[in-house]
Parts: sequence; structure tokens; C-alpha cells
Amino acid sequence: MQAESHPLEPFFHQAVRNSYEGTLGLHDPEVTGYVAHLLCEFSEAENLYKVRDEAGNPIEDLSEMILAADPINGAAPSFDAERAARKHIGDYALFVAGMYPGAVDTNRGRRQRHPSLQELINAGKESYFIVSQFNLFEYEQEAPLFARLSDRFERCILGLTLVREQLGPRKPLQLPPQVN
Repeated sequence: MQAESHPLEPFFHQAVRNSYEGTLGLHDPEVTGYVAHLLCEFSEAENLYKVRDEAGNPIEDLSEMILAADPINGAAPSFDAERAARKHIGDYALFVAGMYPGAVDTNRGRRQRHPSLQELINAGKESYFIVSQFNLFEYEQEAPLFARLSDRFERCILGLTLVREQLGPRKPLQLPPQVN
């Protein structure tokens, strides 16, 4: 039985395809479909902060998300939980860097839970790379997708920036507040 698709998925798929293939020349239908699905996923604010602390509260800070994903020194109870958290961190970094540039800290002296663009790129690439290393058993089929997302992370951000520009509005967007 095939999972029901999100009602916005065809719209987002076309917008991502126009940017990725039409403008950037990134002809990878699997990446295009993944990013379109990502936009659908994050169109619901409660999905933006899936990584949780030990008390079950959503984590908003990128460095705290990374620490929570660590199964040795952090809160991840297993390597499967690490993979899920790292996948989310990669998705979060890609989404925020591409769709919410106002959420990126451009003033290095002021650190109020807003990562820099370089921190988002580093976290996203590293997280997708780690997910790609889970390449056995049930993860074998999708591991190459995450390797390509890691390798093309900056281009994927640029493509999402183009999607954002297509969709408007022309004023800065704000990240939604966390949902407990």
C-alpha cells in the first residue's frame, strides 16, 4: 500500500524541479522528490523540531541537536536513533539555509541560537554523510541518495533559495515557534 502524498507535494515538486533541473542543471529526480517531500514535511511547524532532549522537549539549537544525536556521548539511545536524528539535522539545515536566510546568524558577535550559514552547511553535509554510511539492510537502498545530498548540499541550498524566490513573499520570513 502506497503512503498518501501531501496535498502540496505536486506543487512543491514542480517548484523544486524548475529550480534544480531548469536553473541549476541538477538532474536527479530522487533528490528533487526528496526535497519536495521535505518542503511538505516542514510546511507543518511541529515537524521542524523533531530532535528531542532527554525530557522529551524539542531542541531548537543546532549544536544541541548534534549532541543529542550522538549515541555514545549524547541522548540517542541507539544507532538507529542517531541515524534518524542526523537525517533530521540534515533536513533542518537544508531547509533553514535555503528557505529562511533571516534565521542565519550574520553577526558573529551575537549568538542567540542562530547558526551561521557555514555552520548549517557543515552540519547538513556531515549529517547526510553519516546517514549515507548506514548502508546495510533496510537502509541500503536510500544510502546513495544521502551521499548525493551531502556532496551537493550547497547546490541544494541554492536551489531552495530559488524556490523561495519563486514562491514569494519578498519580505524576510521568520521561523515558526516550537510546538511542545
